[in-house]
Amino acid sequence: MSLARLAELYGVAPSYSPAPGQTVRASDAALTAALAALGVDAADPDALAAREAELAGRLLPPTVVWWLGGDEDGDRARPGWLAELPEGVRLFLTLESQGERVGGWETPGREPPPGVHRLTAETPDGRTAEAHLVAAPRKAPRPAARTHGLLVQLYSLLSTRSWGMGDLADLADLAAWSARTHGTGFLQVNPLHAAVPAAPGGTTDPSPYRPSSRRFPDPVHLRIEDIPEYAYVPARTREAAMLREEVLGKGELIDRDAVWALKRDVLETLVRDVPLTPGRRAAYCDYLAEQGAALEDHATYQALAERHGPEWHTWPAPLRDPHSPETARARQESMDRVDFHCRLAWLTDTQLAAAQRTAREAGMPIGLVHDLAVGVHPGGADAWAQRDVFAQGMSVGAPPDAFNARGQDWGLPPWRPDRLAATGYAPFRGLLRHLMRHAGAVRIDHVMGLFRLWWVPAGEAPTEGCYVHYDAEAMLAVLLLEAARSGTYVIGEDLGTVEPGVRETLREHGVLGTSVLWFERDWEAPGQPAVPAEQWRTDCVATATTHDLPSTAARLTGDDVRLRERLGLSTGTAAEAAAEVADWLGLFARLGLLPGGSQDEEEAVRAVHRFLLRTPARMIGVWLPDLVGDRRPQNLPGTWDEYPNWRLPVADAAGHPVTLEDLAASPRAHALLDVFRGFGRADDGTDVPLTGPPDARLV
Repeated sequence: MSLARLAELYGVAPSYSPAPGQTVRASDAALTAALAALGVDAADPDALAAREAELAGRLLPPTVVWWLGGDEDGDRARPGWLAELPEGVRLFLTLESQGERVGGWETPGREPPPGVHRLTAETPDGRTAEAHLVAAPRKAPRPAARTHGLLVQLYSLLSTRSWGMGDLADLADLAAWSARTHGTGFLQVNPLHAAVPAAPGGTTDPSPYRPSSRRFPDPVHLRIEDIPEYAYVPARTREAAMLREEVLGKGELIDRDAVWALKRDVLETLVRDVPLTPGRRAAYCDYLAEQGAALEDHATYQALAERHGPEWHTWPAPLRDPHSPETARARQESMDRVDFHCRLAWLTDTQLAAAQRTAREAGMPIGLVHDLAVGVHPGGADAWAQRDVFAQGMSVGAPPDAFNARGQDWGLPPWRPDRLAATGYAPFRGLLRHLMRHAGAVRIDHVMGLFRLWWVPAGEAPTEGCYVHYDAEAMLAVLLLEAARSGTYVIGEDLGTVEPGVRETLREHGVLGTSVLWFERDWEAPGQPAVPAEQWRTDCVATATTHDLPSTAARLTGDDVRLRERLGLSTGTAAEAAAEVADWLGLFARLGLLPGGSQDEEEAVRAVHRFLLRTPARMIGVWLPDLVGDRRPQNLPGTWDEYPNWRLPVADAAGHPVTLEDLAASPRAHALLDVFRGFGRADDGTDVPLTGPPDARLV
C-alpha cells in the first residue's frame, strides 16, 4: 500500500514547497499521525482500497457548492459536481428558509436561492444520496470608495474612564472622534474573542489570538458604567469598585486579570441583585433563543471551569464530553452560573452593537473591522463544545521557511475537514454569523487556512508536520454567503508564504488582501527594489505595519533592531536594517513625499503614509501607536517571558502611556491624520468611487 497515495485521498499532502523550485517530502510519521487524527489507520492494508472504493461509489460529497449569478463575463456556469452526476438524475432541495422539498434543480438555467440547503439526488437506477448545498454569491461585498482608518489593539487604548485597559466605550469614542475630526472610514480591532479563564493563582494568556471561543466576545471589554442595571447597584458596591479602580491606575503594563477581577465582582452583584426590566428581559431572551445551544455550551464550559479549572482535559472524565448525562446534570446544578455567563455574553454583544452604531452615525462607511483568529486554545470552550470537529493530538503551525528554519507551532487544534463537510460547515457558519453581527468588515487571520493548514503532531517539532487541505471552495462559499447576508466586507491576512493560486482565487471572490509597505519589494529582481506605488494591488488593505511588526517610528529609528539585539533575536545586522530604511527614505524624497528631510522622524512617518496614499489600495490602515510615536511592538513573535506581549498601553516616544484623551489632543496625531485630509472625498463631501488611480493632489 502507498502511504503517500492514501494520504492524498484524505487531503493530506505528502510533500510541500518551502520556496519555488524546492520540494520537501513529509515524513511517514507525520502522514501517519495526520491520518490517525482523521480516523484512518495507515497500518491497515485494506485502507487504500477501501478509500478508493468509497470515493468511486460516492454519488455526492458531503457538501457541494452552487455559485450564484454569472462570472466576469456574465455566463452562468453549472456546478462541476452537477455535470458529473449520472444521466437522468433528479435533484430535490429542502430549502433552508421554507423547509419545503422542491424538485427540478437539475433543469438548466435554474438556480437555488442563497442559503445552505439539503440536497437529495435520485438516479434512474434507484440510488440516492444527500448532501449540504451551499448556494452563495460569487463575490463578497467590496467598498465602493477608497477610505482610511485606524488599526488598534483595544486593550492598549486606555482612557481616563476605562478600568485599567481599553474597553468598548473607548472603542466607540475613538470611532466618533476619528471619523468626525479626520474622516476615518473604519477601525480595525484585535480579536475580541473570549479568553481562557485563569486557573486559581495563575494568569490569563494575554494573546487575543489564542482564545477560548472565537464565537463569543470577552466581557472583560465591557464598560461597566454603560450597563443600565449598574445605576441600581448598591452605592457601597459602586464606591468600592471605583476605589479599587484607582488602585489599578494607568500603569506601564496592563494587568488583565486584575481588571477582570474588579469587573467580575461588580457584575456578580449586578446580575444577582438588580432584576432586568421587562423590555431588557425580553431582549435577553431573544438573544438566548437566537444563540441557542452554542451559547449554552459556552456558558456551561465557563461554569465548569470555575469548579474544575480551565483545561477541560483535566476535568473528571464524564465532564470532558459536552453531551454526556453527567455534563447535563452538572449544567442543571450550576444553572445560576450558566445564566450569569450567558448574561455577560449578551451585555458584551449589546456594547459591540453600540460601538458599531456610533461609528456609522459618526460617518464611517465601514465602521468596525473585527478580527477572526486562526484557531482556539486546546483547553478552551470551543475545543470542548466542538471536540468532535477538532483533530485530536494535532496543532496548527507553519513549516520551516526562509524566516524561521525551525518552523512554528501555534498550539491551536485544527478543525477536521471531513467533520466540517459532514455538518455543512455549521461551526464555521455559526462563528461567522456572530462575528459579522456588528461589523462593517471582518479580517481573516492567516486566510490561507481556508485552503490548507500545517498540522504538527503533539510532542513533535514543527518540522515534523505536514499540510492538510480543506475544501477551499466550500469554505469560501460559506464565508461569502454570510458576508452577503450581513453586508460585511472580507479582508484576508495573506502575508508570508502563500500557496500558488490562493491570492488569485481570493481576489476573484472579492476578498481583499493585506499589503505591508516593508514587504512590497520585487524579491526576484536584482537589488530587490521597492514595488512602485501605482503597481500595488487595488483590492487590499495597505498598511505600514501590523501587530506583529515594529511601529513605523521604531523601524525608521532602528529601535526595533536594538530591541531584538538586546533579546538575542536579531535576524540581521543594524547596518542592513539602516540601509533598507535609507533606501525607502531615498525613494520618498525622490517622489517629493519627504519635504522636511529624512532627519525629521515625524516627517518621515508622514512620508510613509503619503506613499501609501499613492497606491490604489481600497483601504489604508494607520497603526494607532504611530499617531504618537510609540516605539514598542505590541507583540514580539518568538518571545514570552522576555517581552510583555499584548500588555502594553499606547505610549509616546519616551514610553509614557498616552490616554485616548491625550491622543485626541496630540499635535503629532493630528499632523499624521491630516495627511489624509480630503482622501476619498470629493469637494461636495461625497465618496469618490474606485474608477482609477488615486488623485496625486491628495499627496
